[in-house]
Amino acid sequence: MMGDREENMGFDDVVTNGIVVTAAETLPLGIEIGIKDGKISCLGTSLPRFSHTQIIDAKGGMITPGGVDSHVHFAQDNSPTGDNFTTGSRSAIAGGTTTVLAFASQLKTEDSVLPCIKDYHTRAADRSYCDYGFHLILSNPTPNIMTSEMPLLIEQGITSVKLYMTYEPLKLGDSDLLNVLMSARELGFTTMVHAENSDIISLITDRLEANGHTAPYFHATSRPQIAENEATYRIISLAELTSTPILIVHMSSEIAMKHVRKAQTRMLPIHAETCPQYLFLLSERLKGSEKDQFSGAKCVCSPPLRHDPKDLEAMWRGIANGTFTTFSSDHAPSTYDHPGGKKLGLKDGIMRYKNIPNGVPGVETRIPLLFNHAGSSPSSRLTLQRFVQLTSSDPAKLYGLEGVKGNIAPGYDADLVIWYPDRDEGEELAALDGFEGKDCVGSG
Repeated sequence: MMGDREENMGFDDVVTNGIVVTAAETLPLGIEIGIKDGKISCLGTSLPRFSHTQIIDAKGGMITPGGVDSHVHFAQDNSPTGDNFTTGSRSAIAGGTTTVLAFASQLKTEDSVLPCIKDYHTRAADRSYCDYGFHLILSNPTPNIMTSEMPLLIEQGITSVKLYMTYEPLKLGDSDLLNVLMSARELGFTTMVHAENSDIISLITDRLEANGHTAPYFHATSRPQIAENEATYRIISLAELTSTPILIVHMSSEIAMKHVRKAQTRMLPIHAETCPQYLFLLSERLKGSEKDQFSGAKCVCSPPLRHDPKDLEAMWRGIANGTFTTFSSDHAPSTYDHPGGKKLGLKDGIMRYKNIPNGVPGVETRIPLLFNHAGSSPSSRLTLQRFVQLTSSDPAKLYGLEGVKGNIAPGYDADLVIWYPDRDEGEELAALDGFEGKDCVGSG
């Protein structure tokens, strides 16, 4: 009986000998983390050990909350060669992300969103190695959906929708955008927006094609910054008119970012997200190589990679100064050498960038890339606390996971990442996932 009582009272795990880093502070070496039933039970020094307690020695590493990637595309119909929940979630765990928020996508021909939500739950169930939740891609926001179905989804823990201002199968006009924003204000769900001017892109694409400019590099030419700038200003205006919080996803343009920053200084609830590709890659990557001129298709994404290193620096400023609330991967891979993947843009030896599936991978590399630039040294671009905010705590707060994900504190899931920045490449992190790939209650 004593053994049973001891097991019920004691910790299942104690993480020791690490430096705990949260969004608010860095705790001194010596603070231990006690874990019980997959939850953080307490923080303290010299926590008691019992016969069943597993000791996890962090060996002087830095311990941060498990990453929350709030923008990933798994098992989507428009990416048949991309990741499913099994392959994608394994990559997430390998990169220190323990929770992903993927998308359930409504078709314009569907007058209900409930079947698509059920379908995407089926695609994920019992297949994920990490915790997951869903955003709803809303392409046909009928009055019945907004008044009857969205409240049901919110009760189920799906508290966010994504709207597109471009892409013919998905885009919404200003009238529909306004109606969704007004419903969001009333019901309290989070509205994400892909902001690019569809007509600008279509006009340039048609003219480029008429002149034979269809190689992958011209994808970046067809989607100039002004298309993102105009759409960003417009959606901020619509959000201000309706007094609705929004988050503008995968931003890449300095002027568009300045629109967000200016709105924030006026105390408008405008949030923004950027992604690794807009911090590290330029449009030169789209040109391919002498051996394979089409290989630039690997880097086709929207908004596109920009041309000038100054654009990368602008996004870094937004990372450091708080303009961006979240740093997500927008993970959307397609197999390159496959007729149903990126090679859709290459037929009979002719390259057509508009047929190349959009997207690049990133769910595994998102956090390590940013961690490499975090710290207290003069060369660091952001603090460790800011790193945790961007990759974990802020997306958790924004998408209904506060109190569960994004922090190292009693009551939170024991999703932890241990970093060893001074070790050899390939040995810099270990992810500890407190749950076992279950759908996140209350997630976006």
